[in-house]
Amino acid sequence: MKLLPTSPCLQGCCVGVLLLVMGLSAPGQTEITSLDTGNIDDTLNNAGVAIVNFYADWCRFSQMLHPIFEEASNVVREEFPDSKQAVFARVDCDQHSDIAQRYRITKYPTLKMFRNGMMMKREYRGQRSVTAIADFIRSQKIDPVKELQSLEEIATLDRSKRNIIGFFEQKDSENYHSFEKVANILRDDCSFMAVFGATSEPERFSGDNVIYKPVGESVPDMVYLGSLTNFDLTYAWTQDKCVPLVREITFENGEELTEEGLPFLILFHVKEDPESLENFQHEVARQLISEKGSINFLHADCEKFRHPLLHIQKTPADCPVIAIDSFRHMYVFPDFKDVAIPGKLRQFVLDLHSGKLHREFHHGPDPTDSTPGQEETVGELASSPPESSFQKLAPSETRYTILNRDRDEL
Repeated sequence: MKLLPTSPCLQGCCVGVLLLVMGLSAPGQTEITSLDTGNIDDTLNNAGVAIVNFYADWCRFSQMLHPIFEEASNVVREEFPDSKQAVFARVDCDQHSDIAQRYRITKYPTLKMFRNGMMMKREYRGQRSVTAIADFIRSQKIDPVKELQSLEEIATLDRSKRNIIGFFEQKDSENYHSFEKVANILRDDCSFMAVFGATSEPERFSGDNVIYKPVGESVPDMVYLGSLTNFDLTYAWTQDKCVPLVREITFENGEELTEEGLPFLILFHVKEDPESLENFQHEVARQLISEKGSINFLHADCEKFRHPLLHIQKTPADCPVIAIDSFRHMYVFPDFKDVAIPGKLRQFVLDLHSGKLHREFHHGPDPTDSTPGQEETVGELASSPPESSFQKLAPSETRYTILNRDRDEL
């Protein structure tokens, strides 16, 4: 019996099925780069922008993200065909736990952003859809540095923002490339501008120059005095100017701030009371700069954060109010007017770290602090402090597999 030749259509269908079964990418599709200890540094260092999916196969949220992430990479590759312009990569955290530890992965899936090998402070927390991820990458490809055509434009800058302005003889220079790299990393924290050539000459009295224009009309400019070719020094100086010591917490950045893992020292204030915020910022800088790595200094809108205030039996009418949220409990600073007393705010924070605030809420004042008449209030104080309110802003268990929920007992 003579066998008929297989039709081209049938052959194509078989190949398609075979590719599907084998899990191979069909022509035209983008391959997601799988990272391991052998290729991760080279891949990320040579990528203009890279988005990396840290996942685990057993995590259902990871499983849900895989096809979306792959399709987003296909969409982006059509617009940026150079494979190094926008890299989509992934790390199997079960197989490469050392890499997961290196980048402090605490939940699956986590989408981290990298620029020229440096991990960005802010990870991707947007909607998990093809369109949203592709739009996010497009936004990351936009040049963060605005070129000014005249020095007169500087006078019209929005002084409610933190502005960094560079004055360069040439755009194609090592100094500018270092500045541009810093701008790419801190694009969410500052507005970056540059002036070139003859237009910038009046500001280049000693060579290429960078200045910081702080928020507020009356605050003087600050000049960068280091070497622009020293990226680390330039980045450290710019980060110090762009990321304030006291940051505002909102519902949009609450998850990000909570995931940093540091307790919050929060000033609740009304928007119409800038003086309280200025006083708080001043005292934090004066008393607590050495505690920067152990606690986050924040301020919050009383109206927007009514619930945490009610949690500590306060209302917007009581503002300004200072409180600590340790992610287990909340503690209230006795009286805002005492914030200017030397060492008072610092002691409040130190009492958190020593466990004194926690002990006193449960057991009354420490014996060493007792004063006549204080015994009468022990029964009132010896109760559980209010539970953390801001812990609710942490990454949701309906979006991530949380690896470690343990916090300190403070």
